[in-house]
Amino acid sequence: MTEKRCITSILALLLSLTLISPALGGDLQRQLAQESTVAQAVKRGSLKVGLDIFVPWAMKDKKGNLVGFEVDVAKELAKDMGLEIELVPTKWDGIIPALLTGKFDVIIGGMGITPKRALQVNFSVPYEYSGMGIVAHKKKAPGFSSLEDFNKSDVEIAVKLGTTAEAAAKKMMPQAKLRRFQDEAQAYQELRNGNVHAVVGSAPRPAFEAAAYPETLYLPLEGTFTKEPIGFAVRKGDPDTLAFFNSWINLKWETGWLKERYNYWFRTKEWEPLVQ
Repeated sequence: MTEKRCITSILALLLSLTLISPALGGDLQRQLAQESTVAQAVKRGSLKVGLDIFVPWAMKDKKGNLVGFEVDVAKELAKDMGLEIELVPTKWDGIIPALLTGKFDVIIGGMGITPKRALQVNFSVPYEYSGMGIVAHKKKAPGFSSLEDFNKSDVEIAVKLGTTAEAAAKKMMPQAKLRRFQDEAQAYQELRNGNVHAVVGSAPRPAFEAAAYPETLYLPLEGTFTKEPIGFAVRKGDPDTLAFFNSWINLKWETGWLKERYNYWFRTKEWEPLVQ
């Protein structure tokens, strides 16, 4: 084949691909939409949400039902989609693997957006912002008033395993010894028992603990020492689901619903009789 005929053949092939690509693209787009997590949830009639226990993000009430900020968000999302809600409590250190294997559709569990996690999952736009606080034992850490006071080799700090609290404590107090717990409640119990100097955890739990046990615990720092965007986590390769969740979050910001629910769970204790 001559060079001229070869070039002519290539151009003809490219032209034919150009003509048929819109049709192929349309078919592919429809297929992706039909296979999206949102589409599958609608087809199933329920939205499966993974979460773990964090006060006041998600807690069990006196009847054993889950309540909290995340629970409200998940239920509102499912309601707006016209679906039933299925809450799937999952240990934090296994929650991303559980999402990736299809145990549930989305993580709505106070998950901070980090580069390491974003390599495994895609995050929505933030639906809330959180930060790390620290609460200390009065006898174990008398007079401690800065992070540097806790940054010593003989200081023990309790954290929940696999959380951004663990990462923040390790970064800000690298000399301290970290005690890692599967259950956040265990970490705070160790502190109340005087077995660790402090607990680093997501706000507002440290402040709640100090207020609940003023004879034993105190806040060495007011407020938080980090600020973290919190997002829904979804499996990669699903742009339709991510776009839907982003649109929903933006709408709930604009209407004030997210702010109202946040204020109820994080700035009041009106919910406390539900769980005590």
